[in-house]
Amino acid sequence: MYKFTLELLFQIIGIGSASGLVLKNDQLNVISDYSTFLYSYELKSAHLTRHPLSTGPSQNITKKTKPDFEAITSYGDQLYIFGSGSTENRSQMVSVNAKSKQVISTRDVADVYQEMRRVSGLNSENFNLEGVVFTGKEWYFLNRGNGGAGRNGVFVISGEKPTATSKITFKEILLPGIKGVATGFTDAILVDHHIYFLAAAEDSQSTYQDGVVFGTLIGSINIAQMELDFTEQISDRHKFEGLALKHQTADEMTFLLCEDNDTDKLQADIYQLKLKR
Repeated sequence: MYKFTLELLFQIIGIGSASGLVLKNDQLNVISDYSTFLYSYELKSAHLTRHPLSTGPSQNITKKTKPDFEAITSYGDQLYIFGSGSTENRSQMVSVNAKSKQVISTRDVADVYQEMRRVSGLNSENFNLEGVVFTGKEWYFLNRGNGGAGRNGVFVISGEKPTATSKITFKEILLPGIKGVATGFTDAILVDHHIYFLAAAEDSQSTYQDGVVFGTLIGSINIAQMELDFTEQISDRHKFEGLALKHQTADEMTFLLCEDNDTDKLQADIYQLKLKR
């Protein structure tokens, strides 16, 4: 069991529906599932900058047309951003220079997502990528089991780039529920050969429609065995989506989390979570 403390650390005005975090050099990189901007927030100066991820970028895009950027990870000097794949228009992969924030490339990875569905047996109503980790050799994509089948799982794709011809495997992960409501992955990061993740309980059997939130848990998966190490419920009312490691010691880990408010309010609440072993 872990002891934990959770507190609202600060609010960022100008970002709505925050869905993913990457912390690099005291700069918090934030994506939103209703936006085609990458946001960089300087922790020391509290300065926010928007960086376009497409031509004609905008905020508060309608649910039907949004690219649904839900997953972000970093490796070396690049950031990698992915659409959730939960509808046909949500299959973009955007590579960004981590320092300049300039877009390096944009790819449609619909063929990769189709192969992932084939390998896992997930249909389009149950495919919803919400977290990604890249080690330089392998990609780990977490599928949120908030469709009718309720299948949370981890896709592993070998190679420097995810392609439809890459070696792809899928391991289903069984997660505990909260108050009888199933939880589903909402973000993930890599820490010392373990995938730390968030999973939220939302009373909806749809990857498209939102539902009543019953809380969020944190946990980790051992990459070598692809088995759960632990889970710990950290809230009974928040839907946390973004996760970043702030610092760690031998007996304590400190994370930053963002809350997806599922509204058009341009305010991102950033929380600090401390886990003590």
